[in-house]
Amino acid sequence: MSDGGAHRGHGHLPTAGEDLRRAGRVEDTPQTRSPSYRLAFRDGDFLAREDLRPVRLQLELLKPELTLQEHGITGTVVMFGGARIPARPEGARTPVLGALSRFYGEARRFARLCTAENLRRADGTYVVVTGGGPGVMEAGNLGAEEAGGVSIGLGIVLPHEQAPNRHVTPELSFNFHYFGIRKMHFLLRAQAVAVFPGGFGTLDELFETLTLVQTGRMEPLPILLFGRSFWESIVNWEALADSGTISREDLALFHFVETAEEAWEIVRPAPDAAA
Repeated sequence: MSDGGAHRGHGHLPTAGEDLRRAGRVEDTPQTRSPSYRLAFRDGDFLAREDLRPVRLQLELLKPELTLQEHGITGTVVMFGGARIPARPEGARTPVLGALSRFYGEARRFARLCTAENLRRADGTYVVVTGGGPGVMEAGNLGAEEAGGVSIGLGIVLPHEQAPNRHVTPELSFNFHYFGIRKMHFLLRAQAVAVFPGGFGTLDELFETLTLVQTGRMEPLPILLFGRSFWESIVNWEALADSGTISREDLALFHFVETAEEAWEIVRPAPDAAA
C-alpha cells in the first residue's frame, strides 16, 4: 500500500512523514512509552535486530542511490588511496610516507581536472567520489572543492572514530555499516578508477575492481595506478602472469601513471564525446 502523496484527496492515506509527526504528539502513558508502540520504521532497536539484516542491507543500498539520483549524478571518477598519505613530508610517520606525500598533490590536481570536466559538461558525469576520510581521500575532495564543484564521500563506521573530511559536499556525504554495499556504490557509476598508494583497504578495493573487470562482471574502464615504483614494489605483477594464475592479457587491465595530467589524458573524453 502507498504512503500517499504530498497532495491528499478524499480517502487517501496519510504519508509516513505525517504519521511520524502525529506519533510525536501522542499522550504520554505507559503504553505509548513501550517500545512495542513505536512505529516500526522509527524504532532503531527493532531495525538493529539480527533478523532485520536484509532490510538494513536494502536501506543502505537505497538511501545513497536515491540521493545521487536526486542530485542528477550519473557518472563518477573513483579515487582510492591511503588515509595515512600526508599533505606534506614534514611530520610523516615514516620516511616512505614522507616521500609518498607527493601523491596528495597529484590526487588534488587530478580531482580538479575531473571536476572541471564535470562543470563543463553539466551532465552529472566526472563527479569525484572518495572514501570521505583523510589522506588521499581528503586530497580528492579538496581538489573538487577548489575547482568549484561537488564531490561524494562514502564513509564507513570503524572502531576508531573517523569523521568525514571537511571538503566532502555535505549533501553527498554518506556513512555505511556494510563494506559490501559501500563497494557497490563506489563502482555503480564509475567511469574510471584512480588508485593511489595505500594499505589493506586500498589493495582490497583495487583487486575487487580488477576481479570484476577480469571476470566480465563489469565493463572495462580506465584503472590507473599512481606510482609505478610503489605498486611494483608490493605486487609482483609479472610473477602472477608468469605463473599462469592470471593471463598476461590481464596486465593490460590497468595503467601505471605518475602525474595527474598523465592520468587525465587516459580518462578524458574524446572531443566528439563532449556534452
